[in-house]
Amino acid sequence: MSSISTATAEWLALRAGADDRSRSTELARELARLVGPGVVEVHDLGAGTGAMARWLAPRLPGPQHWTMRDGDPGILAHADLRSVGDREGRPIETEWVVEHLAELPRDAFHGATVVTASALLDVITEQEAAHIVAACVDAGVPALFSLSVTGHAELRPRADDALEGEIGAAFADHQRRDADGRRMLGPDAVRVVTERFAAAGWRTRTASTPWRLGEGDRALAAAWLDGWVDAAVEQRPELAGAADDLRRRRRAQAEAGDLRVVVGHEDLLAWPG
Repeated sequence: MSSISTATAEWLALRAGADDRSRSTELARELARLVGPGVVEVHDLGAGTGAMARWLAPRLPGPQHWTMRDGDPGILAHADLRSVGDREGRPIETEWVVEHLAELPRDAFHGATVVTASALLDVITEQEAAHIVAACVDAGVPALFSLSVTGHAELRPRADDALEGEIGAAFADHQRRDADGRRMLGPDAVRVVTERFAAAGWRTRTASTPWRLGEGDRALAAAWLDGWVDAAVEQRPELAGAADDLRRRRRAQAEAGDLRVVVGHEDLLAWPG
């Protein structure tokens, strides 16, 4: 079973390096070109421990004020952005809002310059996605959504491709599952949100932003492997025996630094047309 929850500060810290290597610098540059003069007001949805602010703030002009929005006060308590500065090196200002997406006001982004989020779209529902898009459109504010899962995973060295294909398909179905009455978007997230923005007449750009895990990512690769297999088996319990055998082999490779994994993610930039 997985030893680390994907909803903890520990998991966010473990994945931070891979996230920072993977995010699209080109879409960040495009976003910076959309920013006008004056204070840059950034709203970060599902802000977590502030990873997106640490990565994006130095790529945007300043001065900057960040509103960090998250429904988990325990996660926000781990955020420390005192050393984060804008493109000119000026410290950013921050405020914290504990708020679930279902409670996001339609006018939440009025006065904002940028809306952003990381690893969020795939774990929300289509209704929640429509809520976010409507708030962006209502305020006319561009949005950068980083690191949404695509469901693609490629492991090397090659092993049992048929079994890993089944695990990958089961994992993708698990990401789309109905959890406590919420059917999450999973790998469909970027497509669904892009269509929503396009229907509003907005322009969009996407970028492939996969994790590429190697020898220096042993702990992350092992934790990702556990989560990948656990989710697949939860979705299709009949895979349990074969999946656990594969997990043991792949975990040994990860611990030896021999496992290479490509985990599909995608970034999306949307702005008024």
